[in-house]
Amino acid sequence: MTRDLTLAFSHPESRAAATAPEDAPRDRISLRDYIRAVEIGAFQEERGVAQRLRFNIVVEVGRAGAPVADDVDRILSYDTITEAVDAALAEERLSLLETLAERIAERLLAEPRARRIFVRIEKLDRGPFALGVEIERSRARAAPVEPRADSFARPLVVFLSNAAIADPRLPAWLDALEARQRPVVLTVGLPEAPPPVAGAPMPQRRIDLLALEQNAWVLAARDRRCLVVESRTEITHAIHAGRITVWAPSKIVLDSVEGPDVAPRDAAGLAAWFAGVLGAERLLGLGADLPGGERLALADELDL
Repeated sequence: MTRDLTLAFSHPESRAAATAPEDAPRDRISLRDYIRAVEIGAFQEERGVAQRLRFNIVVEVGRAGAPVADDVDRILSYDTITEAVDAALAEERLSLLETLAERIAERLLAEPRARRIFVRIEKLDRGPFALGVEIERSRARAAPVEPRADSFARPLVVFLSNAAIADPRLPAWLDALEARQRPVVLTVGLPEAPPPVAGAPMPQRRIDLLALEQNAWVLAARDRRCLVVESRTEITHAIHAGRITVWAPSKIVLDSVEGPDVAPRDAAGLAAWFAGVLGAERLLGLGADLPGGERLALADELDL
């Protein structure tokens, strides 16, 4: 028991060495005490506050097929580990260390020589102690990596005015969008009734985002093809399948590392920002003007 506890709290290198297969020894490279200050956490008090995370990572690698010959291009570089951490942090704001550890492990296991990964992440600012998680992942047990939106057809982002949402020709316009055989992401503005006024910036931002989502559900009620989605994973799957989706913005906006520089009340500007995030093929405004987009008149047939 004492040995197990010692291993549990020692550096992942010790865990890797203690559990290494005797019949197939592997080389290991490691990252010790890499510290980044980021915004992360599931609690409201953790939003808008950077806290220090400490990363300790070990990557077991297979033997090179040819002599290394002191050639940096023949090894898995230390920079690969720090880049995996930095890329996972830059992707979006996360609530859980477990999710962050999984994403780092996935990125590292994508390296051809990587065989097994130990990732330990600790929060250093939650008290006079370190709180953390540690995971072990191997190539054989690695979960399949979710497809990324930019791996498939670039979507069409369409902003619908309230007049377009209420128009009886809406199903025909959706038919025209479907006929293009491209994934379509619909966005909406605020409803006609003004949202409540909070008198403070952060609560007002939440209220306005929720008002946008209420209008998204109004659109969903107009046609069964309008599926409301809120996460990047759902949108990625919809893009992959070429489906029509309606963006509920709260989660992506609040979790974005580099969020939009426009307020939610500027719904057209928010749609333009999201089109950039998705790498959209085109940005269209149906009955509305958009920054950097094309305006479509509410005609009987859409001129696409």
